Amino acid sequence: MRTILALIALCSAVAGAALAAEPSPELIAYGKTLVEAGDCAGCHTADPAKPFAGGKRIDTPFGAIFAPNLTPDRDTGIGAWTDADFVRAVRTGIAPDGSNYYPAFPYPYFTKMTKDDTLAIRAYLATLAPVANRNKPPELRWPFGYRGLMRLWNAMYFKPGLFEPDQSKSAAWNRGGYLVTGLGHCGACHTPKNYFGADRDGQALSGNEVGGWFAPRLDGAVRTGLKSWSEEDITEYLQSGRNAKSHAGGPMAEVVVNSTAKMSDADVRAIAVYLKSLPPARRETIVTPPDDAEMKAGQAVYAKLCIACHEADGSGAPRIYPPLPGNALLQSNNPSSTLRIILDGAYTVTTPRAPNTGEMPGYAKQLSDEEIAAVTNYIRNSWGNAGLLVTSAQVARARKEP
Repeated sequence: MRTILALIALCSAVAGAALAAEPSPELIAYGKTLVEAGDCAGCHTADPAKPFAGGKRIDTPFGAIFAPNLTPDRDTGIGAWTDADFVRAVRTGIAPDGSNYYPAFPYPYFTKMTKDDTLAIRAYLATLAPVANRNKPPELRWPFGYRGLMRLWNAMYFKPGLFEPDQSKSAAWNRGGYLVTGLGHCGACHTPKNYFGADRDGQALSGNEVGGWFAPRLDGAVRTGLKSWSEEDITEYLQSGRNAKSHAGGPMAEVVVNSTAKMSDADVRAIAVYLKSLPPARRETIVTPPDDAEMKAGQAVYAKLCIACHEADGSGAPRIYPPLPGNALLQSNNPSSTLRIILDGAYTVTTPRAPNTGEMPGYAKQLSDEEIAAVTNYIRNSWGNAGLLVTSAQVARARKEP
């Protein structure tokens, strides 16, 4: 009898422990907010009908990598992983089998996340519908396909460690720092990279080319950074995809729709507080204006095709047609984003806070390389702007971008 009672008590204890181990609805909901803040779906969803099932192609300077399956499928996803497997993968870039991930997966940023937040993300992912989707092997140039090289890369460039709060700063600043430098991995796009794909020391968030677009400076540079933006400007941009100074385009438009537009007001404000505190990470380049002939050629194109929406003085219609004077992205040393917009056109991203649409036609077929270079130089160097000279050869290269 005592043995039976003991077994019953043991079974009850085990059952109780199992129930206690089940993540709470609050934890799962919190994990969902973290997944959105980290824009996990942006890389891990190839088919919208199969969210987080992986397979999306991620192009890098070294070749292509395909994002893995994050659904709880036990064979092709993460359903068979332990909590320890998940934490090690996210925060150190090491798979359950001991192999190394490539830093296209931003573990150099995720390492700053707390263990509790990491496990909250896992709790949410565990609620997804399992999808069987075996990942494709990377398509990397030799010798980058050898994962063993990542051990050397990690030894040289990976700096594991949690985000360290600055006690002299506000709670909002520290929250923003945690999101920007950790979970939000903003530097993955906005920080220049060295030859081996690692962040350049001392140049955090000072701009970087990504997939034919230029992710602009997020530091306090006067002309090409966020010096002229207020905290309210940054907050509005992240929540709606537009503000009185600029519109989100290219990859950033996806980030707004999938991530920042879904974040809490407090978290978006915290990001703004942190970014506005950043001094310029490097000096801005001194610009020599284009000659008169180039400016006149550009002005002629502008008067014919652009003035109807952007006005003679470039003022446009804020939140509908972006203003050009003082536009930081427009004046960036790298004109990739400007060229992409002129060549291919642009669509105003729509969000719950800004549902109205807008469109700019592309001029790739209508204008020659020389004409596009001229009008680009004109808008980059009028109304007080100053941008490096763009050549027709740069336009020709931009045309070839996929």
